[in-house]
Amino acid sequence: MNLKHWDLNLRVRIIAETINSILFWMFFPFMTLYFIDQFGEQLTGTLMIIPPILGVIANLFGGSAADRFGRKRMMVFSLGVQAIALFIFAFSFSPWVDYLIFIGISMMGSIYHPASMAMVADLVPLEERRPIFAAFYTAVNLGVVIGPIIGSFFFFNYRQYMILISSMITFMIFIVMVKVLRETLPLTAKDSTKGRNLTAQLKNYMVIFTDRVFFLYMVAGILISQVFMQMDLYLGVYLKKYVPSQVMNLGFWEIQVTGEKLFGWMISENGLLVVLFTVWVSQKIKAWSDEKALIISSLLFGLSYWLIAFTTNVWILIGLMALFTLAELIRTPVIQNFITEMAPEDQRGQYLGASSLQFTIGRAIAPLAVTLAGFFQPRIILSGIFILSIISALLYKWMFIIYRKRQLEQGE
Repeated sequence: MNLKHWDLNLRVRIIAETINSILFWMFFPFMTLYFIDQFGEQLTGTLMIIPPILGVIANLFGGSAADRFGRKRMMVFSLGVQAIALFIFAFSFSPWVDYLIFIGISMMGSIYHPASMAMVADLVPLEERRPIFAAFYTAVNLGVVIGPIIGSFFFFNYRQYMILISSMITFMIFIVMVKVLRETLPLTAKDSTKGRNLTAQLKNYMVIFTDRVFFLYMVAGILISQVFMQMDLYLGVYLKKYVPSQVMNLGFWEIQVTGEKLFGWMISENGLLVVLFTVWVSQKIKAWSDEKALIISSLLFGLSYWLIAFTTNVWILIGLMALFTLAELIRTPVIQNFITEMAPEDQRGQYLGASSLQFTIGRAIAPLAVTLAGFFQPRIILSGIFILSIISALLYKWMFIIYRKRQLEQGE
């Protein structure tokens, strides 16, 4: 689907969300360092446990609220609160206020996401959703690449001005979205959520989690998240400890590469490849079924990590990161597409909110690989990661067998 043929809502949003992602990543990566300076390492470590927990609550609330109050309403509410929070942050002289602002902005992002994805599903036919989700994923990752580069200079030198300008830009995005966006909440969702209280909403989430297809989807997602989240965890430990310093020959230029430097390069490579090739890969696998894409991506994730255990060559490791990124590019738009397909029209927001828990739970478990690294050799750790990816692929296969059977029964 060509950009000029997109619904106006989507065209406005992809520009707005690209800018918002850049603004967010200008300060987010540096907040932990800032809090360590203010509170010390031990207290900061404890404090940083709280935002992900509150993020779970915000995701579930955001999903339910998107089905009850509307996609646009929740999105502009989130942006409005973020603009106010950033303004307070710019003039705050208390690290505790800064911490509360940090929590608030993180929670608003969690509230925004289910409504954002549900609006795409409301506006785009099922067969055309993958490239749209891929484009939005590219927009977010553009912020991941550009934001820290800008923030690395301005956050530590001109933080107040940077945050104040971010607040003003966020407020302008808020105004544009209030004026331009139209509500897309289906009438069936409005009718089904009318008058529903908090208890009823919680019961509805319990029903979602007892859905066998959704349960298998969550377990498979949690397992595969243990694999791709190691990029920020065990991969750095492995490269630093086991990849020796070596000379990288670039023809007329030789570079001395350490494991730490290589880790930075591989992270940058991943971000750059995501920005450049997400939409292209999405187009290339357009004919693939969701089942094929999820199974192959799971196996590629695990294979790329397992092969790392057998080499310390810089070029091969860079190639394996490209393989890892290919798996990411195959998986991301497909997983978003599948959950919007599986979710009933009147519960899209709730399903999307509940779906995000696989990453929250995965993020909580994933650091165990670093702990286990103190007891086991790398080949055991990386083989274990590969096994998790194989189990995830098998669970996805099982899930689709049940899902297809359900579709046949409903079609009768």
